[in-house]
Formats: sequence, structure tokens, C-alpha cells
Amino acid sequence: MGDDRSNRLNMELSRIRNFSIIAHIDHGKSTLADRFLQFTGAIGDREFRNQVLDDMDLERERGITIKASAVKIAYKAKDGIEYLLNFIDTPGHVDFTYEVSKSLAAVEGALLLVDAAQGVEAQTVANLYLAMEHDVMIIPVINKIDLANAQIDDVKHQISSILDFPEDEIILASAKEGIGTEEILERIVKKVPLPSGSEEAPLQVLVFDSNFNTYKGVIIYVRVFNGYLKPNMKIQMMSSKKVYQIQEVGVFKPHPTKIDRLSCGEVGYITCNIRDAKEVSTGDTITDALHPAAVALPGYKKMLPMVYSGIYPVNAKDFKKLRDAVEKLRLSDASFVYEPESSVTLGYGFRCGFLGLLHMEIVQERLEREFDLNLVMTTPSVIYQVRKINGELLEVDNPSKMPPPNEISETLEPYARAYIMLPKDSMGSILELAESKRGEYVSTEYLDENKARLVYLIPLSEVIVDFYDKIKSMTRGYGSLDYEFLEYRVTKLVRLDILINDEPCDALSSLVFKDKAYNKGRALVDALKDAIPRQLYQVAIQAAIGTQVIARSSVRALSKDVTAKCYGGDITRKRKLWAKQKKGKKRMKQFGKVQIPQEAFLAALKV
Repeated sequence: MGDDRSNRLNMELSRIRNFSIIAHIDHGKSTLADRFLQFTGAIGDREFRNQVLDDMDLERERGITIKASAVKIAYKAKDGIEYLLNFIDTPGHVDFTYEVSKSLAAVEGALLLVDAAQGVEAQTVANLYLAMEHDVMIIPVINKIDLANAQIDDVKHQISSILDFPEDEIILASAKEGIGTEEILERIVKKVPLPSGSEEAPLQVLVFDSNFNTYKGVIIYVRVFNGYLKPNMKIQMMSSKKVYQIQEVGVFKPHPTKIDRLSCGEVGYITCNIRDAKEVSTGDTITDALHPAAVALPGYKKMLPMVYSGIYPVNAKDFKKLRDAVEKLRLSDASFVYEPESSVTLGYGFRCGFLGLLHMEIVQERLEREFDLNLVMTTPSVIYQVRKINGELLEVDNPSKMPPPNEISETLEPYARAYIMLPKDSMGSILELAESKRGEYVSTEYLDENKARLVYLIPLSEVIVDFYDKIKSMTRGYGSLDYEFLEYRVTKLVRLDILINDEPCDALSSLVFKDKAYNKGRALVDALKDAIPRQLYQVAIQAAIGTQVIARSSVRALSKDVTAKCYGGDITRKRKLWAKQKKGKKRMKQFGKVQIPQEAFLAALKV
């Protein structure tokens, strides 16, 4: 049995096929991956569960893929040859595009899935362009053909006209029912190009992901382009020039399985007992320490964060724990960036960059669940640019970095090109929504009699908050959004401060478009009024731009009846007690500190 497995893992290059599964969110990638594992016998019925490759509880709860997952299966084709298939299941949400691009750099082919009921959506087109950039062979598949509302002919026409594939090349499948699984596998072994490279050439290995294990240290996910890897071999990271000794070599089948050698063209993992998470960077090239390669592999384009927010521990003593947690999380999520910062209100924490609001939400949940932390997030913002009167150009991702108004010449904000796919009957409401978000209309393209694509130029700060959610609700789930950074444009920007009893709360400050400052300020003070608990004295909550207060709300004081003990008698006695109480409350207000609960920050985030 051991020899058979060894032979299977060391198949020659001509039998290896590396491919990825890409699609818009919820088009059935993970379900198709499940079918592949069952069909090829890689996982038995006893071990099987839905979303086998989605390891995180968070992925299973939300029904989305957050991390790309690599797995190796053996498939005996109709020609009698047993092929070795390495496939990577990728996320579909626009916030996790980086995971998709990483995966595409490690493969030669990609299955492009399209939902038979939803049709071609924004992220379908974006993922296709990503695959074309990486020069990957694409196999189009229409999934969910078993649905009662499947529109197979319409979707075929969409794929043919928008994505430019001949209709007879499109495979019809239902991952849930297992229809078309064998046909897809047969197409993969016939059409996906063989991995190039040679075992004799100097070692070149791409690091496409990594993870941290308490016992093994950093687990490095690799694709071997030239040469081979085996235990006890000395390797070198080409970016840092650091040398390590390989402890373990393995593949995912789908569980990690140790092997003797990872050959050219294969996908797997290695461990080198690396304990410092910073020593491994995604996109790096590994080579042989004794006979290094002359050049590194192209690696990855650096992803620029779109949204910034501060992350702070609720308990200041947890800062060291948070620091270790963000270092380890960055291993498995290279698009997440962070730097230390401090706040008067919240103490020490990190200023973190994310690809979008969902990405921010997922990072917060992962930090809290996986590392047992209790965190506070500050109001998210994009990176603005400020040109000072002396000509200096500043990048501002935090309201505290905003210079005084008398030093500012002009402010600039990032704009995005947004692609909105929608049913024609929702056109009016989406046009209205885009206009309310300060959108600039570019074009409309009718894809068929029911579907259209709108292109708008919209400030990125308007896109990241609730634009996607509103599109989904206005189109009853049929709309979709993809966006890309375009340029910086001159804008009217102000810093909106929140004052609690005349004390600025820096964690709630934000940079906003001047014309929307009043609405945002009013909404913030109203939300905080409901979220901050009543004190023994009145708490004034104000929204201000500079010295000008634009909105105010008050949290009423808790009342105590100090005259309850008085019965009858002269009114002056009661007045004396009320005056004493008033003085006491005034003194408390002067020296008292308002405790702002986490719910208040969450309420502010939702505004």
C-alpha cells in the first residue's frame, strides 16, 4: 500500500495537472470541490461533510470561502492513465481577490463557474481577467443546472458574448447532484497544459501561502517550478537570503500527508521549524542554499489596502497578545497590513489596512476567535491625500494625521471605477443609489434582454461602506459589484470630531465629505446617545468641525430623589437639598470620566 502511494505521489510530469476553481461568490466552487474529492475517492463517505476544504468555522457559518485551499487527488481517466490533479478552491467575494490572484500564479488551468440562475456577474468577469493576466487556460462551466429557475440557454449566450467562449465548449454541471463531474475532470486532463520545468534545473519554488502551527512552526505552501524538495535539504529564501533546513515535506490529500519528495510541477507544503512569522513572505522564491537559482520567480503584485481602521484590545494588558496574533494572522493573509499606533481614549493598538469592509469584519472575527481576544475597532476610512500650502503631499489614513485647516492647500480622495451587474427592472433604483453616492455615470451595456452592466466612477469612501449591501437588497440578490482603484481627485474634506462632555474622543473622529458632514454628525450623536449608558450626571455628545458644533445630543442623568426623606415642612429645606445635589452633579461632571462601552463604537461603525 505504501509503495503504491509513493508511486502515485511521484508520477512523472506528464501526468500532473494544476488548476484552480474561480467564480463569483456563491456560485458553487466549494460544492464542486467536494464532488471532486468524493468522485475520486480522496475522501470517504464517513469523513465527508459539506465544504470539506473550508477549515474555518467562520467559513462554514457564513457559507463563504475566505482562504484558498490546495488539495491533491489521483484520477484514473477514461484513457486508463492515472493523473495527479492539484487543485485550489478560491474565494469569490471582491474583498478576497488577492487570494484568487495568488492561486492563479501557482496553476496552469482554471475552471470558471457560472450559476445557471444568476448568470455572469461582476466578479465572474473580474476573475476571468485575472486568469487571462496570468495566462491560464480557462474551462467554462455552467453550474446548478438542476435549479427550477435555471436559465441555461440565456447563461450560455451570456458566457459566449461577454466572456467570448464558443457555446459548444461550455460544460453543463450540477455540483450538488454530481452531474458533469466526470466530464469536467476529463476536460481538465485533456486541455490543461502540463507544468513546465525540470528536476535538473536550479531549484525555484513559489511560496503562495503559509500558516502557523504551534508544534511545527510556519507551514509554507509551495508550488515547485524547477528542481525538487526533500527533508533535511538546505534551502534559502531569495528575498531575505536566510537559510533553513527542511524538516517535513508533504501534500494535502485533503489532510496534510508526509511524503519523501515534492517533485517539479507539484503543489504541497514544507516546514522548517520557523518560529518567527515575519521570516516568511508570500510570493517569495525558495531556492537551494548550495546551488541557488540565478533569478527569483515573478512573485505577486503588492496589494494596496483600500480601508484603514484601528484595532485595540479592550483590556490594555492584552496588547502583547494582540501583537503576536496580528503577526500570525498576516502569515495566512498577506493582504492584511498593520503598524503600531496609540490613542488617548483606547491606549496602544494597531492601525490596520484591509481590502474592504468584509475583509475587516473577517479579520476582527478571526482575531477574536482564533486568539481569544476582546477587541474594539475604530471608524474605518480610506487613504486621503492632503496638499499643504508649502507644496508637501501627505497621505492621511487617520483623522489624527490631518493638518490644521490653515496649512491645507487642497484635499484629494481616491476614486474607484465600479462595475455593477443588475437586472434591467432594477435600473432606476440603482441609478438613484449611485447618484446619491456622488457617482459619475460612465456607461450602460445591455448583456441580454434581462441583464445590464453599469459603469460608474464613485469615491472609494462611498463604495466601501454599504454600497454592495444596498445593491444586493435593491436587486433582490441578483445584482453584483466589482470595483478597482482609479485615481485621486480634488474634494472638500473635513475632520469630524465627536466630543463627550467637551472632551474629544479620537477613536470616533472621521474624515468626511463636507456636504455630508452634518448628516453623518447627526447620525453619530444619535447612535451614541442610545449606546452610552446613563451616568449620575448629564452627558453631552457633540459633533464638531474644528470649533463649530454642528450636532448635539444628551444622555439624561440618572435621577435620585434626595427629598424622599422630607415629609411636610417648609419648601426651603427641599430647595437646599436640590441645590446641594446640583452642586454635587456639577463636581462629578468636572472630575468624572464617561466610560464608553464597546457597543457605542459598534453603533458608530454602523453609521
